[in-house]
Amino acid sequence: MIVHLATDHAGFEHKQAIAAWLDSVGMTVVDHGAHGYDQFDDYPDFIALAALAVSKKPQTECAVIFGGSGTGEAIVANRFPNVRAVVLYADMPEIVHLSREHNNANVLSVGARFMSIDDTKKHVWEWLHTNAELDERHQRRNKKVEAVTKKISS
Repeated sequence: MIVHLATDHAGFEHKQAIAAWLDSVGMTVVDHGAHGYDQFDDYPDFIALAALAVSKKPQTECAVIFGGSGTGEAIVANRFPNVRAVVLYADMPEIVHLSREHNNANVLSVGARFMSIDDTKKHVWEWLHTNAELDERHQRRNKKVEAVTKKISS
């Protein structure tokens, strides 16, 4: 699995730590930036790159993106077809599991101002290792989400 990472200044420390950690456990990481701390950078510049990559290969690639709250970052990511981004800004494993199991989320947006790096590692690991449930009701709902997206963008 390829894991795309992206952030602005607000999540820079988290992204750097998660990138090094994922690399150390053998994951393939693509870092879309920011590549240096700049308090005046803008998250859409980096998040769009990671979301575009996931949009092209939504079944085999995913992203972990970071921001202050993670909300704006998820909004940008969700503008791309085939991207299902969710926000995590608290130590809530239920969110991690349900986002993968029920929604087959392929982008996890972390609110770095509300999560420690250790908690982020714990939740990213769980998220990466939780599979989507293949039962009919969740697949039906996810297909409807994609159908709505296609209608809107047509």
